[in-house]
Amino acid sequence: MSAPVRTWVRVLGGLCLALVVGCGAEPVGAPAPSPLPTPSVPTLAPSPSPTLSPTASPTASPSASPSASASPSALPSHRSTALRQGDRGPAVLALQQRLSALGYWLGTPDGHFGDLTEQAVYALQKSAGLTRDGRVGPRTAKALARGVRPDARSTVGHVVEVDLTRQLVLVVDDGRVWLVLNTSTGSGRTYWRDGRLRLAVTPRGRFAVYAEIDGLRMSPLGRLWRPKYFHGGIALHGSLFVLPWPDSHGCVRLSDPAIDMLWASGLAPIGTPVWVL
Repeated sequence: MSAPVRTWVRVLGGLCLALVVGCGAEPVGAPAPSPLPTPSVPTLAPSPSPTLSPTASPTASPSASPSASASPSALPSHRSTALRQGDRGPAVLALQQRLSALGYWLGTPDGHFGDLTEQAVYALQKSAGLTRDGRVGPRTAKALARGVRPDARSTVGHVVEVDLTRQLVLVVDDGRVWLVLNTSTGSGRTYWRDGRLRLAVTPRGRFAVYAEIDGLRMSPLGRLWRPKYFHGGIALHGSLFVLPWPDSHGCVRLSDPAIDMLWASGLAPIGTPVWVL
């Protein structure tokens, strides 16, 4: 059996496991999961949508290199009221530009404080250790002006890091953080599935993306948009609502536009290391 065929057999087997398990954690009392070995990146062309698509190593980088030295001018630190979702205008545009310059992804700055801007503000507040309310008041504005950014744990190669403590996803290249995303991981609560009591946790360890679905996956535990599986049924996936605290059954939730961006930019193909820390 040739190497590409063996790779596809492993990936198809992993996807079958993911489809059966869905997004969920281990039964209560089960031993801690062991990290999967990092597979090599397949070179076989992907199949049509919905795809199980091993893609090439990332070739696209974010449109602008994040820099803590980006000018904080026109930031809303002087405002008597906080910027919040629904606001529009030059102050919002300045906020979005500063967040984007620091690597807090929100799409294209447009002067409208929408869902993606709120997600980026959550991520900034988590990085700064502030209350996660999604509003830009004096303390959040000061953190923005200081250029607060999370540090990477990895130092070599392209890695997607999941910071369970701060509830952040970082896209890292050779120790440099390129993108920072708000996430919601395992809630720590118990739930019943298939007649067994299970614990909603996201396992720590060093894994790799081993299977993905380019489309909607409806699992017994809910909706997964374009999931990228890295450990059993645990995946990075899009969600309609991403709260600023742990609330999943074990998966790493991102906004639908954020997972779309990871797919479009090629930043998390099959084989990408995923460190859950």
